[in-house]
Amino acid sequence: MRKLSATMPEQSATAPWVKWTMLGVGIGGAVGSTIAAGTSGLAAHFARQVVTPARGRDENLDILAVIGTGGNQQVILPANDDTTVEGTYSLYFDGGAGHARIGAILSYVPREGTVQREVEAVYSGDLAGATRGWWSGAVFPSPSAVGFADEEVDIPVDGGVAPAWLIRAEEASKDWAVMVHGRGVQRSEGLRAVRLARSLGLTSLLTSYRNDGEAPHAADGRYGLGMTEWRDVEAAIDYAVAHGAEGVVLFGWSMGGAICLQTADLSGHRQRIRALVLDGPVVNWIEVLAYHAQLNRIPAPIGRLGQWLLTNRAGRKATGLAAPLDLKSLDWVSRAEQLTIPTLIIHSEDDEFVPVGASAELAERNPAFVTFERFHRARHTKEWNVDPMKWEQTVANWLAPVLHGRARPGVRN
Repeated sequence: MRKLSATMPEQSATAPWVKWTMLGVGIGGAVGSTIAAGTSGLAAHFARQVVTPARGRDENLDILAVIGTGGNQQVILPANDDTTVEGTYSLYFDGGAGHARIGAILSYVPREGTVQREVEAVYSGDLAGATRGWWSGAVFPSPSAVGFADEEVDIPVDGGVAPAWLIRAEEASKDWAVMVHGRGVQRSEGLRAVRLARSLGLTSLLTSYRNDGEAPHAADGRYGLGMTEWRDVEAAIDYAVAHGAEGVVLFGWSMGGAICLQTADLSGHRQRIRALVLDGPVVNWIEVLAYHAQLNRIPAPIGRLGQWLLTNRAGRKATGLAAPLDLKSLDWVSRAEQLTIPTLIIHSEDDEFVPVGASAELAERNPAFVTFERFHRARHTKEWNVDPMKWEQTVANWLAPVLHGRARPGVRN
């Protein structure tokens, strides 16, 4: 057993998109032009952080101790809002070179601020020697970890090729699932859905897209929040159609949901897109950005100035964007009646990153095409992690009738 010095439990982390300090901005004590400069600088920093891919992941979780050896290990971690939720997760360490799958809670001692959990598997690295890492809902590192062949394919995109995993259905399939991961993660996020997709007879294509660390960078090196990334998903659909797909189901997590919605709206293959399955999706960026400004204690007027910088050519120098973003076109709550593809939204009421309200409102405004399923306890895009049986059954019960031409109106739970 390896012991490390005890640490205080982690506090609820500030939003990882906009993690920074306001120290030194001088809002309170500054006057005149200093206030104006500080305000505009703060807004510019906020806007830039939203669209700038992180260079690496913050190892913000202490690994307090590892007990046992081989296939019988347990890990002791600080108790926080993530580590004390039941389910199966990943613990990445050594800068991402190490990866362990973490399972059941074995003990939780609030007084000590620690939680002890089962280590189900160590895919890479030496967990016993790790001291810090980060928590993730992307459980599996590759298709082979789920029991399928690691078949790599290349999707031609702007600037080169985007790597993707192809997981074939047991029998020749005319319908494909194209899986689109969220912001700051990679295609492995979609591996949680592959077994379910295959059970429905779908061939799965887990694609990468610009600025995710696997696909080529965009020319400006900035996220488009769905406005630019959808073209890479369109390229994935091109690939699927060229290899026999007649229909496509788009699966999207978080910003991947926003990307799927843009693809469904703008794709030349729109008539082939049979359904959308969205997990914790961003359906209204304006609301999400306002939420993160509030979370980071940014005054509302400064947050709105940050949004203005993202949407106007005058803000390009501050944001680094090659072209401004049209946040109104990314607001699917306002555009609800324009969504005419059967859509399932799964979203947890405990999502700390993308509030659930917009998803519920979208379904309320468009019950003919949008089905909303509310989950509980799960953090952002971790509904499967908390209850994989419920997640898979929810998707199967909804998607099977759609695939067989028996689509039904949306319902709310």
